[in-house]
Amino acid sequence: MGDEPNEVRRATTIRDLVPGPVSVQPNDESFTIAAGTAVTVDPGAEAVGAYLTDLLRSLTSHELPVTTGDGQDGIVLSLHPEAARTELGEEGYSLEVTARALVIRANTPAGLFHGVQTLRQLIPTAAAASAGWSVPGGRIVDHPRFAYRGVMLDVARHFFPVADVKRVIELAALHKVNHLHLHLTDDQGWRIAVDSWPNLTTYGSGTEVGGGPGGFYTKEQYAEIVAYAQRHFITVVPEVDLPGHTNAALASYAELNCDGVAPDRYTGIEVGFSSLCVDNEVTYRFLDDVFGELAALTPGPYLHIGGDEAKTMTPDAYATIVARAQEIVAGHGKTVIGWHEVAGAKLLASTVVQYWGVNREAPEVQEACAGGTKVILSPANHTYLDMKYDGSSRLGLSWAGYVSIETAYGWDPATHITGVDPACVLGVESPLWTETVQTMDDIEFLAFPRLAAIAEVGWSPATREWEDFRHRLGAQGQRWRELGVDFHESPEIPWVRTP
Repeated sequence: MGDEPNEVRRATTIRDLVPGPVSVQPNDESFTIAAGTAVTVDPGAEAVGAYLTDLLRSLTSHELPVTTGDGQDGIVLSLHPEAARTELGEEGYSLEVTARALVIRANTPAGLFHGVQTLRQLIPTAAAASAGWSVPGGRIVDHPRFAYRGVMLDVARHFFPVADVKRVIELAALHKVNHLHLHLTDDQGWRIAVDSWPNLTTYGSGTEVGGGPGGFYTKEQYAEIVAYAQRHFITVVPEVDLPGHTNAALASYAELNCDGVAPDRYTGIEVGFSSLCVDNEVTYRFLDDVFGELAALTPGPYLHIGGDEAKTMTPDAYATIVARAQEIVAGHGKTVIGWHEVAGAKLLASTVVQYWGVNREAPEVQEACAGGTKVILSPANHTYLDMKYDGSSRLGLSWAGYVSIETAYGWDPATHITGVDPACVLGVESPLWTETVQTMDDIEFLAFPRLAAIAEVGWSPATREWEDFRHRLGAQGQRWRELGVDFHESPEIPWVRTP
């Protein structure tokens, strides 16, 4: 492994897909996308059709207008549930390619969108398209293994502008990720406008790790991110971390501190030293205002309350504030997600626990699942995108160990935590903490190829094989280059280079 030369290949095959589909049946035909190709969509699929034609225009330079109605030839997006298999569910699709037609069928627009992402990987790269834009023939039937497939971007340690967040959304959608978790607040900065507590952004947003300028999203900018994510069938999950990781808030408002004294703003990376004042009622008015405004901006079902690394609090104090925070979020009509430490408090029946630990023995998660709680798995030693690939990595940390591509790929969410019923597992998420990350290139280098690997862990059937995956992943290299992705060309992977 790793010592074979890069492959040189011109043709894309129908098996060159990441995540790998449920089933693939190649045939000897192919479909050519040309200037006169018809694109027909069912009523209700117009937005996906417009997305597809914009995509095809950018790839092929062909203007392909969308027609609504029944189509037989050309490219067809079909939303007829009776024509799609029941097993496809809410996000699955089928894709059939013959010389005459390229047909994507699904029960929902989300399923069609995922089918379009598969088509996107089957269209030749520009470097390989000298013979035309020919899509390999066959039939694909596909649907996700887990409902929740996420990526987290920490915009608190270092702030990233709206354009960078949109770029993350675009690249995540290519691999059928359906949730974007935004870590909006931490010791180093507060990144979302709250009208009722304006100092959070006028003062608390003004720094970051290393002392940079920081920044924040206005409500209009946050709404822009949410809308862009919705167009890519990605749900935004905003996080306001509590009761620890709160120095930016404490520095902004003295009354949030038990002693009434605001600390200095913080630019380091150590954790666990800050906490909200549990016995002060202004704390809960603050949380109600913040979560109320954030809930009004967020159409998705989830608000994340953090809950990790509150090292200065007693267990009773911690349990008190986590219990009240859950009630506040529920009062605003949202479902709570919290890092696995929240299992130390009394959980609402709807609360979701997110596990970030490195051990397969996790008694708190076992107990929570036994009580019916769902869990999102983000084990740091498999999914943390801010960990170094190996000792030579130019970016990242290593407290959870090195996370190679094989390490990111080689685990099973259903069996990862001992004693947890697989039915408890809602899905997986890949967090990218940004202590060492300052630019979009840094994000891409750490996220790719590992985000693609973890996306397959969340989407594809359990019968995955590393050797098969590494070759399919290698076929993505040229496409990423043409997209301008600054990915890590790991020697673990036989990267395809198209001359």
